[in-house]
Amino acid sequence: MKAAIFTSANTARSEFLEIRDAPRPQLVAGHVLLRVLACGVCRTDLHIVEGDLPPLRPQLIPGHQIVGEVAEGATAALPLGTRVGVSWMGGIDGDCWYCHHGMENLCDKPTFTGYTVDGGYAEYALARADFTFPLPAGLDNVHVAPLLCAGIIGFRSLRVAGVEPGERVGLFGFGSSASLAIAILQSWKCEVYVVTRGESHRRLAGSLGATWVGKEDDKPPVELDRAITFAPSGKVVVSALASLRKGGVVAINAIHLDQMPAFDYDKLLWGERQIRSVANMTREDARDFMKLAQELAIRPQVVVFSLDDANKALRAVKEETEHGSAVIVP
Repeated sequence: MKAAIFTSANTARSEFLEIRDAPRPQLVAGHVLLRVLACGVCRTDLHIVEGDLPPLRPQLIPGHQIVGEVAEGATAALPLGTRVGVSWMGGIDGDCWYCHHGMENLCDKPTFTGYTVDGGYAEYALARADFTFPLPAGLDNVHVAPLLCAGIIGFRSLRVAGVEPGERVGLFGFGSSASLAIAILQSWKCEVYVVTRGESHRRLAGSLGATWVGKEDDKPPVELDRAITFAPSGKVVVSALASLRKGGVVAINAIHLDQMPAFDYDKLLWGERQIRSVANMTREDARDFMKLAQELAIRPQVVVFSLDDANKALRAVKEETEHGSAVIVP
């Protein structure tokens, strides 16, 4: 099969991936072999190939927003040809304290799709059957792919922040995940305040109905009940914290964050303000979000790349020059 392969020893900063033939994954018990129909490109993929996340394997097929159809390993619940999605959380041990206490996203020995195991930048991918998700019929392959991580983790961020209907919510950074979360917030009758550095992202936020949109160093004109940061920047977390009312919550939607700058506890954190990190997602998050996405007809903007152009897709995510999520179609 054709695949886009990352080699951890590769230091080329523009051609992270080598497009070449690779062995088709062999079916193992409890898994399904998927023919990949589309795979979204996530900023986490960029963190992996740029070394922000330490390499765990000498060679890897990235990609964890997989839309595929069951090609082998069919079951009564997953007949041949069934269209399913696969996300970042590819499996858990089911045995640790966290798994036994309803916090599978914090499992001590998780499987991460496209990081600890090969992912979907390929023609075929192997996935644990119990970590695949049915997909809404109303969305085609390329438009449902970004929902499988950017959408789910954005939804979990709203949960971690404790967002209630009608609240004032700040989104700091406005990439793929934030652009999907805004539709949910609007359905909850929330006021949405967007702070982002990119002019194109500010235009997009305005077109999607944000209550107010500001530049990177602007402060929302009201105190926020909740804030979610989407940029991998400690400075942005401090800016979000400075915009909160007393008792408000900042949720950090980032698997990697640069250094957190010092900040004034008395002015910014005191008053029972909270900072919470968002770690991975659960299968319940995935099921709940996909149902909501279907109800709200969430349809992300996408830019489609061929598998041969996987490096261009990663560069598009890095440069943030496109309106929409990058999606690879084999």
